[in-house]
Amino acid sequence: MVALQLEGRSADKFDERIEEIMRNPEEPAELDALETREWLDSLDYVLQSGGPVKVARLLRELTIHARKNGVKLPFTANTPYINTIAADEQALMPGSPDVERRIKSLVRWNAAAMVVRANKAEEGIGGHISTFASAATLYEVGFNHFFRGHDGNDGDTIFFQGHASPGIYARAYLEGRIDETHLENFRRETRAGGGLSSYPHPWLMPDFWEYPTVSMGLGPIMAIYQARFIRYLEDRGLKPKTTAKVWAFLGDGETDEPEALGAITLPAREKLDNLIFVINCNLQRLDGPVRGNGQIIQELEAAFRGAGWNVIKAIWGREWDPLLAKDRDGLLVKRMGEIVDGQYQKYAVSDGAYVREHFWGADPRLLDMVKHLSDDQLKKMSLGGHDPIKVYNAYKAAMEHKGAPTVILARTIKGYGLGEAGEGKNITHQQKKMNEEELRAFRTRFGIPISDAEIAKTPFYRPAEDSIETKYMRERRQALGGYVPSRKTRSEPLKNVPAEPFEEFYKGTEGRKASTTMVFVRMLSKLLRDKELGSLIVPIVPDEARTFGMEALFRAVGIYSHAGQVYEPVDMDTLLYYKEASDGQILEEGITEAGSMSSFIAAGTAYAAHGVNTIPFFIYYSMFGFQRIGDLIWAAGDSRVRGFLLGGTAGRTTLAGEGLQHQDGNSQLFALAYPNCVSYDPAFAYEIAVIIQDGIRRMYVEQESIFYYLTVMNEQYAMPEMPQGVRDGILKGLYRFRAASSPAAPLRAQVFGSGAILPEVIKAQEILESKFGVSTDVWSVTSYTELYREGHACERWNMLHPDETPRVPYVQQCLKDAPGVLIAASDYVKAMPDSIDRWLPRPLTALGTDGYGRSESRAALREFFEVDYRWVIVATLAALARDGTIERSVVLQAMKTYNINPEKSNPAIS
Repeated sequence: MVALQLEGRSADKFDERIEEIMRNPEEPAELDALETREWLDSLDYVLQSGGPVKVARLLRELTIHARKNGVKLPFTANTPYINTIAADEQALMPGSPDVERRIKSLVRWNAAAMVVRANKAEEGIGGHISTFASAATLYEVGFNHFFRGHDGNDGDTIFFQGHASPGIYARAYLEGRIDETHLENFRRETRAGGGLSSYPHPWLMPDFWEYPTVSMGLGPIMAIYQARFIRYLEDRGLKPKTTAKVWAFLGDGETDEPEALGAITLPAREKLDNLIFVINCNLQRLDGPVRGNGQIIQELEAAFRGAGWNVIKAIWGREWDPLLAKDRDGLLVKRMGEIVDGQYQKYAVSDGAYVREHFWGADPRLLDMVKHLSDDQLKKMSLGGHDPIKVYNAYKAAMEHKGAPTVILARTIKGYGLGEAGEGKNITHQQKKMNEEELRAFRTRFGIPISDAEIAKTPFYRPAEDSIETKYMRERRQALGGYVPSRKTRSEPLKNVPAEPFEEFYKGTEGRKASTTMVFVRMLSKLLRDKELGSLIVPIVPDEARTFGMEALFRAVGIYSHAGQVYEPVDMDTLLYYKEASDGQILEEGITEAGSMSSFIAAGTAYAAHGVNTIPFFIYYSMFGFQRIGDLIWAAGDSRVRGFLLGGTAGRTTLAGEGLQHQDGNSQLFALAYPNCVSYDPAFAYEIAVIIQDGIRRMYVEQESIFYYLTVMNEQYAMPEMPQGVRDGILKGLYRFRAASSPAAPLRAQVFGSGAILPEVIKAQEILESKFGVSTDVWSVTSYTELYREGHACERWNMLHPDETPRVPYVQQCLKDAPGVLIAASDYVKAMPDSIDRWLPRPLTALGTDGYGRSESRAALREFFEVDYRWVIVATLAALARDGTIERSVVLQAMKTYNINPEKSNPAIS
């Protein structure tokens, strides 16, 4: 009644009915229903007379009034379990639905045939049928109407769902981009004629895939930072403003990965309306329901709406529209919302009679709604993700939305179309084979022109070049700017690398102390000011800029923010205040190494994706790189990324006080496993200068598909001047830094040092020569990784060319005539120096930091891990004693002199 009075409507008849019901205590439910009906009628009246804005205001005021009067309203970020876009709001779909349906059917068949054929042999190699089967409509609508190629300036970046790759290959086959040999060699890439990689891998297919999306969860976070990096390029004038979109296709089960949803607040905060997520909600993960006892679509809607995204749900196909239009009392919507996903999965595999009984039979009024439909019709009522009209309108709305990213939650069935071979079943993800009967049913369902006699061979099918289907596909792709996916280098190589930014570092610091981190930051600031390279440099840091001494760059080049700086910084009156700017150059990402790495990938692949040679420098706590986000670094390598990773405060013993989780003694070992990662552990300023200058040359002049990892430390010591003739040795990984003072002395040693431990080795050299008469050469090992790889490359060549002069590994060349014992010390695990032992003239004694870190001073840590100058001295003397060139008593005396306890616990297991 109140609802009626709000609009001044007559309530006399309503009052009479209320009095009648009140006299009959058995009719409270009718009273409740009648009152609810009157409220809804009133709301309809407001909607018709005042529109949605007035309804929203009225509901807001009612909510405030209720709360003021003690009504506790439950929080919800959900809308009803129905399509976001109502049937009467839909646009007509352009093109030819019949032709597009035939194309989609052919793509489905070839995708399934590819996997089935690959697994007919006993050594079946896997593959996935069901993911693309569920997503075929989602992709085909995009290919025919939305995905823009890179022939123009407005090309889209698309992160394809990894397990759907057979469908993407199948379409490329129909387009004539790949041939039948490629399909036959799916997952067999070493075969003659070419093969196809299991998932999107640009390293393996550099002209086809743009970005890898398996491991799962990596595609979404890379897409987010790609969309933001496009804005960065535009705001800084490095790329014209475009309407290009970044599309990320992912599965609902994939959203359990932390990377998938972990960064979704950023694109809403940055208003990235160039980003569209399409989540294929088939309600199944790999082994069963995503949320058997809940609703993953509603859960995701709440997460994305709460984060500020525009959410579009495409749950029900067009056959549901008339039923929803008749659902005046909301019974059907209520029923849709109360069914959990596990039960929806059961409906998907059951017949129409079961659906009628268990879904519609919950209420006689629901049964009455579908009495005109047969069981077969009930079974065939489609879902939103399989209805091209629903998908088209969802995509259209996403393209047109301004001011926020969009996520489309499309309801599908996993393995759609496979029938008894696995449609909607828990085993569907593992489905790789289909028997002859299942293939025949699949062929018939989608009208593939293949005879019964041929069906057992599972042949591929491509229509003729002049067929309607082939012409249609090519015309649509031409209209949309070319084929996708497609990858090609769009930038021109740099002509050269300027020398000026590096020259001062060859001279050393003239006795002044500096850390290699300080050296790098100084070098970075000079590169940022360089007239040729400056605008291309992209500094990336995960909220540790002040830790690394980079705060001076805040004022110099600014921190990127699309909105600029809309507040007065608290430190505005200081010289190095926190300056945000819309054309800022630093990507200060906050506390997220994963997000920062995603920005590194976007910046390091801009040469291909956007035709801009941006040069990223990502500096971070070294322990939080390969160990923490190694999967993203692997994806970077797969993406053919270019740029520099800087592991700051690196080494197990240089970061005093922090302890176990922060002290890095392993990142150089981890880096060794990344094939196109060139890693160095430099000790001096000139080494860093040589490495970075040559790295820019290799990546941006010679255009090698490599990226660099350098460890830099926070320990300060004097930086020497660069010796003559060591440049090649720095880059190859080894050079003699300081020769022995008495080359003819009877006692000789060759001592290797790396990074922050090299000064300890130099100090040990001085004592060995002055107090023990051991004439010692000091070698700087800048990269065990490069030495290891070059050594094995030589061995492989020699094995394959037995009739030619053997190649000699660089390490062996350097040390073939070097006399004395061999000792190596670094701030990393002993496996690093041990990796080159096979090419040395004598066995190597390795000192390293195996074990967990400790909270202590730098000196105490080096004593604990046995890598300081005292341990270098004792290790050298012990090696000489084993060779019989000195008495063992000399070693014992040295241990006593330097307070080394022979019973000390082993740090590797302590």
